[in-house]
Amino acid sequence: MSPADHRSAARLTGALLLSSLLAMLAGVALVVPSGLTLNPADPAAVLTVVNARVASHLIGLGLDIVGWLALLAAGLVMTARPTEHRSQLATLAGGLLACAGLAGLLHDAGNLALTQLAADPTDPAAAMVASAVLVTAKWTVNLAGLLWVAATVTTALGALLPTALRRAGVIAALSGLAAVLLPWTTGIDGPSARLEQLGYSLHLPVMVWYGMLGWRLIHTDLR
Repeated sequence: MSPADHRSAARLTGALLLSSLLAMLAGVALVVPSGLTLNPADPAAVLTVVNARVASHLIGLGLDIVGWLALLAAGLVMTARPTEHRSQLATLAGGLLACAGLAGLLHDAGNLALTQLAADPTDPAAAMVASAVLVTAKWTVNLAGLLWVAATVTTALGALLPTALRRAGVIAALSGLAAVLLPWTTGIDGPSARLEQLGYSLHLPVMVWYGMLGWRLIHTDLR
C-alpha cells in the first residue's frame, strides 16, 4: 500500500469515527429527554411510550444504527490496513471495534422489533414478548460496551499516539468498564432508569476519545 493509500485509509477511518460520535450523541440527545431509554423493568410502560412517540423512537433508533454502523466500518478499515508498520495490537483493536459495532447493531435490531410490539401496548402477550426482547437488547449493548472498552485499551496501547492521548484512552476505558459493570451490580432486578443514564454518562469518555482519535486520524496518518 502506497503512502497515499495509507493516508486515504486513515482519513476514512477518522471520518467514520467522527460520524459515529456525532450520530450517537444526536441519538442520545433525542432519546433521553423523550423518556425512550426503554428500561426492561416495566415493558408495558415501554410499549406505551414507544406507541405515543413512535416517530422520535424511530429517528433515535436510526441515528443509533448509523453510529454503530460507522463504528463497525471504522473497525473493518483499521483491520484491513497492512500491519508491517504497526503492532498486532492495532490490528486486534480494529477487530474488536468492528465486533462492538456489530453487537450494537444487534441491540438496535431488538429495539426495532419493539416498534411493532407497541402497536397495541395494552396486549399482555406483547408486554411479555417485549420484556424478553428488552432484556436481550440491554445485554447485547452491554456486550458491545465491553468490546468497545477492549478496543479502546488495545488502540491506546497499540497505536502510535502521543502520551497524553494514550493516557486519556486508558482513563476513558476505565470509565467505560465501570459502565459495563453497572448492570452486574443489580442482580435479578436489573438497572433502573437512573442507573442506565449513569451508564450512558460513563460511556461518554470512550465516545469522545474515539472522536479525538478520529480527528487525529484525519490530520495525521497513524500506522
